[in-house]
Amino acid sequence: MTPTHPPHAVARLRAERLTRSAKPFLARGGPSGERCPGCRLRPSHCLCALRPQVPTRAGFCLLMADTEALKPSNTGWLVADVVADTFAFGWARTEVHPGLLALLADPLWQPYLVFPGGYAAPQRVVTQVQPAAQPGTAPTRRPLFVLLDATWAEARRMFRKSPYLDALPVLGLQPEQSSRYRLRQSADTAHLCTLAVAALCMALAGETQASQVMQAYLDVFTHHYLQAKNQQPVDTADALHQHLHSLCHGGADSLPGTL
Repeated sequence: MTPTHPPHAVARLRAERLTRSAKPFLARGGPSGERCPGCRLRPSHCLCALRPQVPTRAGFCLLMADTEALKPSNTGWLVADVVADTFAFGWARTEVHPGLLALLADPLWQPYLVFPGGYAAPQRVVTQVQPAAQPGTAPTRRPLFVLLDATWAEARRMFRKSPYLDALPVLGLQPEQSSRYRLRQSADTAHLCTLAVAALCMALAGETQASQVMQAYLDVFTHHYLQAKNQQPVDTADALHQHLHSLCHGGADSLPGTL
C-alpha cells in the first residue's frame, strides 16, 4: 500500500541514513523482500491505513543510535506516527546536530531526559512532569521527552557520552508491568521498547488518550509484524484492531474495511 501520510521525522532520518550506507541494510529476522515505505512491513500486511494521530501538547525528541532508524522493528517510528511533534536526530559520540541543540534550547519546550534515575545524580532526577498552566495564568513550557532510541547497551553509552544532555532533568519512570514487546529480546523484562516508554511519558503528562492509543498501536504493529514474519494473514476485525479503532474514534466499535 502506498503511504498516504507525508514522511515524519524518523522516516526522514532513515532516508538520510540510507544515503550514507555503503551497502543495503539487511534486517535480522522478520519479513524479507518488498516493504511498504510508510510502515516498513510487507505490502500485504501494511499498517498505514490504521496509523493513528492524536493531538498532544507534549512532544518527543528521539536521539537514535546509528542504525536504529533502519530497523523495521524500531518503535520510535511508531511514536512519530502518533505524535506530530516528534523530532529525530542521529547520535554520534564526536558531534551533535545543531538542530538538536536548538530544539533543547527552544523556550517553547521543557525537555526531560527519560532514563532510569539510578544512573543520574539525585538532584537531577524528577518523577513528575510540570503540569499545564491553569486558565488565566501564564502558559507553561510544553513537555519534550528526550528518548535514547537504542539497545540498552547503546543507550547507556549515549547517556554517559552526551555532555549536552547533562543539564536536563532526568525523568525516572517506574513501569508497573513487564514489556509486552515481542520483536526483540532483552535480558531484563523491565526494559521497555521506545513506544512503551513514550506511552508512560504521555500518561505522566496527563495525555491519557495518547498513552492508551500508543499501547494499542504497539499491540497492532507487533501482530502485523509477526503475522508477516510467519506468512499468516491479518484479521483487521479482531479484538486488537477493534480496541485501537475504539480509542481513536470515541468508542465506535466497527472498523472501516479490511486489508
